[in-house]
Amino acid sequence: MSINEAVEREANSAAKAQFDLVLRGERILTTAGITAREIGVRDGKIVAIEPLGNNLEGKRVIEVGADEVLLPGLVDTHVHVNEPGRTEWEGFESATKAAAAGGVTTIVDMPLNTIPPTVTLENLEIKKAAAAPKAYVNVGFWGGAIPGNKGNLRELHDAGVFGFKCFLLHSGVDEFPALTVDEMEEDMAELKSFDSLMIVHAEDSSSIDHAPDAEGDQYDRFLKSRPRGAENVAIAQVIERARWTGVRAHVLHLSSSDALAMIKTAKADGVKITVETCPHYLTLLAEEIPNGATAYKCCPPIREASNRELLWKGLEEGIIDCIVSDHSPSTIDLKDVENGDFGVAWGGVASLQLGLSLIWTEAQKRGIALEKVISWMSTKPSELAGLKNKGAIALGNDADFALFAPEDAFVVDVKKLHHKNPISPYHGKTLAGVVRKSILAGEDIDFQTPKGKLIRRGEA
Repeated sequence: MSINEAVEREANSAAKAQFDLVLRGERILTTAGITAREIGVRDGKIVAIEPLGNNLEGKRVIEVGADEVLLPGLVDTHVHVNEPGRTEWEGFESATKAAAAGGVTTIVDMPLNTIPPTVTLENLEIKKAAAAPKAYVNVGFWGGAIPGNKGNLRELHDAGVFGFKCFLLHSGVDEFPALTVDEMEEDMAELKSFDSLMIVHAEDSSSIDHAPDAEGDQYDRFLKSRPRGAENVAIAQVIERARWTGVRAHVLHLSSSDALAMIKTAKADGVKITVETCPHYLTLLAEEIPNGATAYKCCPPIREASNRELLWKGLEEGIIDCIVSDHSPSTIDLKDVENGDFGVAWGGVASLQLGLSLIWTEAQKRGIALEKVISWMSTKPSELAGLKNKGAIALGNDADFALFAPEDAFVVDVKKLHHKNPISPYHGKTLAGVVRKSILAGEDIDFQTPKGKLIRRGEA
């Protein structure tokens, strides 16, 4: 062997060993679909995607099992962590561990249910300080739009929040008051001036004020207290004010299938509007909720079977853009489990750890491919938040992954979930698909050492 040949062989060997991590297997979900690939990771980024058999070498190698699919880490843009101020409801340690256990490698935290809410720059810094030492996945933040804080919106935007949330009725907590529709429009115009995003809890206060009371243990009575019409009216208002201002707007946790037609029309008209729904609206049914079962209470509410099927159709037609958790936990006493009174129980479902398995269980029944599920739960939420380097296994993207066994199954046991409070409407249900490992920036999430980063708009 000549000296030149020896040097070339040594160079080739060094090139092969240049990866910090190599993942290879028969089922890797890339932008080309589920196919046999090898993935090379360096410095937390995906730097090589090659056919299986090329034998990439790295300091560490993960062989994806024959019964596993390597997925991009999920992105959940609707999570209420509640720390600081209500950390007994949930905190950054418990929430991000739950996320990681469910294959979610990035969350964006909502601006309310914490004390103080994320409505000023100072309050954002307080929340970041609480999150930084406890994050097992990456964490970003939404800002809040409330009466009187219009002057704070630009500085929060400049500090990296991903957009601004507002309510059109009482939020459930007094320190985060609702906007009137006119106030929302005024803030929308402000956000349009620096191309931010307004995300809206769209239920009309007046409609609900005129609906029956929810008190008591009858789920049907609670359902009538939050009628579809309240959502429909509010969504129509969001569409029109977004049309007038030109702002990017997003409808949170769509429950009413009645609104799909006007959303479809608005999109066709060029209104910059996107829509999400949640696992509880796609998996649970009003007809099957026992009286007094306040674990099921959320706002807007879980509706009937026919409504659920139309939401699935809305997803398949692209009218609904993404699926996120709206993880909104509380302490068990606030769910009023002893009395089962839907009128006084906290409205929120804790499902951050279970979302992928919940949706995959139902998707299989409808013949929906895993690729489509991941588009709804990773790619589209990434696009919503402007996370350009997440949501897909693609060259240059962050090396955030989930190892998922789609043919495996498990029974939900609330005592084994990482959520701080062991209450869930899914307790005892058998779900398809098990997340076996989550990987963040090329490193396994070990549930011992928090390695998540705080991310900001424009940098992630």
